[in-house]
Order: sequence, then C-alpha cells, then structure tokens
Amino acid sequence: MSSSDADIETLIARRAPEVRALARDLVRLVQAMRPDFRTRVAFGWNTVNFHHASGFICAVYPASDHVSLIFQDGRLLDSPLLKDDGKVKRVRWIPFRPGDELPVDDIGILMAEAVALRS
Repeated sequence: MSSSDADIETLIARRAPEVRALARDLVRLVQAMRPDFRTRVAFGWNTVNFHHASGFICAVYPASDHVSLIFQDGRLLDSPLLKDDGKVKRVRWIPFRPGDELPVDDIGILMAEAVALRS
C-alpha cells in the first residue's frame, strides 16, 4: 500500500516552506526515477520511505533545516556524498539544504546499487 500525497503533506506541514519544497522535490525525484518503488509515510520515524519488491531501500527525512536522503544499506554503498555520524551501523545519508542542487545522476546510481544489494 502506498501513501498518498496528503500523507506526505501532513508529514512535512510543520517544516519551514523552503524545507517543505525541498522535501517535495526529493520525494518526487525518487518517485519519478523509480516508479517501481512503493511510497509509504512513516509518521513515527518522520520519514517518507521507499520500498522495492526486494525490501526497504531509502527514505526522505525532512529535518528542521535540511532534508536527508537515507539509504538503508548505505554502509555498503560507495559514494563521497554519503555521510554518517559514527553512531549508526547500516544507514548512510545525503544531507541537502534548501538551495542545494539535487545530484540526479548520483541519486539514480545509488538507488540502483541499493536495489542490487537487496536482490
């Protein structure tokens, strides 16, 4: 079951307008690049999650001043864009601030690699 646009809007409603716009853009980008992903809002985690038939792949996390694209198996992905705080074992993320350009090609490659890891 996929979440609706209304669920996404509810999730990001309390964020600043520029963070909401960035979150929307990132969600739409993932949905456009991977229409085979199922979109699901997780209100408890404050994320928009993306699932492939092989499992959970990534999530968009709208924070107070930025938006992160989080990869479930990010530690297994090789990209200088991926960050971690040394506290997590599996996930890695790409933080975006309002005004940042979304690296479409890099995101597409990382999503394809993340799906391949799950297959």
